[in-house]
Amino acid sequence: MARKQDKPAKAARDKRKDKAGKSAAKAGGKLKKKEYEAQLEPMQVELNRLHRWLQHAGKRLLVLVEGRDTAGKGGVISAISDCLNPRSCHVVALPKPTERERGQWYFQRYVPHLPAAGEITLFDRSWYNRAGVEKVMGYCSEAEYEAFLRQVPVFERLLVEDGILLFKYWLSVDQDRQEERFAERAADPLKRWKLSPVDLKAREKYREYGEARDAMFRATHSDYAPWTVVDFNDQKRGRLAMIRHLLERLPDVSVPEPAFELPPLKGKPGREQFRGGVRPINA
Repeated sequence: MARKQDKPAKAARDKRKDKAGKSAAKAGGKLKKKEYEAQLEPMQVELNRLHRWLQHAGKRLLVLVEGRDTAGKGGVISAISDCLNPRSCHVVALPKPTERERGQWYFQRYVPHLPAAGEITLFDRSWYNRAGVEKVMGYCSEAEYEAFLRQVPVFERLLVEDGILLFKYWLSVDQDRQEERFAERAADPLKRWKLSPVDLKAREKYREYGEARDAMFRATHSDYAPWTVVDFNDQKRGRLAMIRHLLERLPDVSVPEPAFELPPLKGKPGREQFRGGVRPINA
């Protein structure tokens, strides 16, 4: 299907991307919040344009976000999803499988969450759990692990051949930064829920996780479903880099946005009134 590009919109987008890219490339300290937000906002506008195109063209976008503990998977997924319509942008973070799910074909529990036409699905960890935590922590057998590495390229080829736009990201973080984030979570009651007994056991297996990741890359990195590694030692810069990468690899298409006009109200604006003994709580 031929897709027409809106030249003025494309030029404006290229200018914004160039400016954001130059700013992100500056050497030195941590990215300040205001600078981060200034770079993120135009990307979120582009994400909305992308979402409209997906809905207009009936396309499906699937993004797998993998990485080490504390890398920042939830943060980048929120940066993408928070500005999009939750009815057609879905975040999937599955708990450990039930007893019934453990008796199914391994990929079966993930299939119902794949995107339909016009939808975006963001997996906060995915079927690659088997190649990571399950392999390193001994939650699957060697036969199950080897079967997974054989089957996943076939599974992903089927998804891509059916028209799903598939992106796989690995978020990288050094162990010293990981330890800082573990300590921050342990000290902050609002973040303590992010820690689990598995996380604590995994702290001593940093090298083993790296070896498992490399084996996973060798078996599952392909032309039709490649991996992209993003440095998340600085989470703000990492989010910007990943979102920029995603936008640059999808069609730059402008779909007309419906214009809404709000005519003046007839009469004075109404005020809330409650009856039946119900009263609002005041701030």
